[in-house]
Amino acid sequence: MEYRILGKTDLKISLLGFGGIPIQRINAEKTRDLIIELKNKGVNYIDTARGYTVSEEYLGYALEGIRSDFILATKSMSRTKDAMAKDIDISLSNLKTDYIDLYQVHNPSVDQLDTVVAEGGALEALLEAKKAGKIGHIGVTVHSVEAFEKSLNYTWVETIMFPYNIVETQGEELIRKCNEKNIGFICMKPLAGGAIDDSQLALRFIRQNENVSVIIPGMAETKELEENLFAVNNDSPLSDIESEKIDEIRNSLGTQFCRRCNYCAPCTAGISISAAFLFDGYLTRYGLENWAIERYSAMAKTAGDCVGCGVCEERCPYNLPIREMLKNVAERFGK
Repeated sequence: MEYRILGKTDLKISLLGFGGIPIQRINAEKTRDLIIELKNKGVNYIDTARGYTVSEEYLGYALEGIRSDFILATKSMSRTKDAMAKDIDISLSNLKTDYIDLYQVHNPSVDQLDTVVAEGGALEALLEAKKAGKIGHIGVTVHSVEAFEKSLNYTWVETIMFPYNIVETQGEELIRKCNEKNIGFICMKPLAGGAIDDSQLALRFIRQNENVSVIIPGMAETKELEENLFAVNNDSPLSDIESEKIDEIRNSLGTQFCRRCNYCAPCTAGISISAAFLFDGYLTRYGLENWAIERYSAMAKTAGDCVGCGVCEERCPYNLPIREMLKNVAERFGK
């Protein structure tokens, strides 16, 4: 396992980290088994969040007795001091620990960053928690280039998390600036939220970038861990064939695609928006027509039920034209 230093935190972390979103679909015992396997394989960075429902709690159970073997990171959507202070204490309780190595402001917009740093903002709680020894370091997670660029100018920011993958390279220059400023860069959505099915190629592409401190694909099975380890541990240059495949993926996905972050939810009409786009991908990109139609048809509400309210588009961190995209999905599936 290759280890890199997480910017000014000076934490030595494994290049492959663990994304804690998918464990919401398993249970605490299976999470424990997975975390033990991480330990055995040398993966020492764990990412979770207050917003990932039971993820913190499962990890708290899984880490009992082996907490010191891991660098633990979580995050909160709170923007005010009181709300952030409350979330930090909840995280500590859920994770069954007396300290968290990295606590992050979760997905603030450019305007919300102003709220975070203002009097009575979340930063005050983070700094107080750091002084009290509850947290070790402070970072931010962002989805827009504008918020990324603004975050680079804050002296308190020790790490930045941002999407980076084969089709989302818009942050490459800012990732380089992270390295210049000694800010750790955490790569989220390495598979573009599941839109890229070739995990080996996706991770090999990212590991070529020395400005990346850690890659955090979501994992819920030991098989996924083994596959990800194999890819990240392969430091050979990309072959011509692999480069051609990367171009094919970029041409296929473009930029208007769903990353399945589910920030758009809940839908006013009850549509599982990310699921509709997932099945559409299987229909249009992967040639699994019958499989896609069967599962799409089983949805309680389909893309055709969209009422056009636009609330989802206001929430989408990628500014996707979701209403138009749902309309296209409805036309392809016939409802």
